[in-house]
Amino acid sequence: MVAFLLWVLLFVVCWPLALLALILYPIVWLVLLPFRLLGFAVEGVFSFLKALLMLPAKALGAKSA
Repeated sequence: MVAFLLWVLLFVVCWPLALLALILYPIVWLVLLPFRLLGFAVEGVFSFLKALLMLPAKALGAKSA
């Protein structure tokens, strides 16, 4: 609700900026989408490497922290 009120305030105070933000938001989201997907992939690779490196300790019965 607060975000909507801030949006209305921006629209009343400076409507060209509000319309520009409304138009550019989906474009910026589409441009940044590949970087988010890359972040998920890198996080998955690091999780896999951590699990691979911790496998001998888990096999010997060490408790994870």
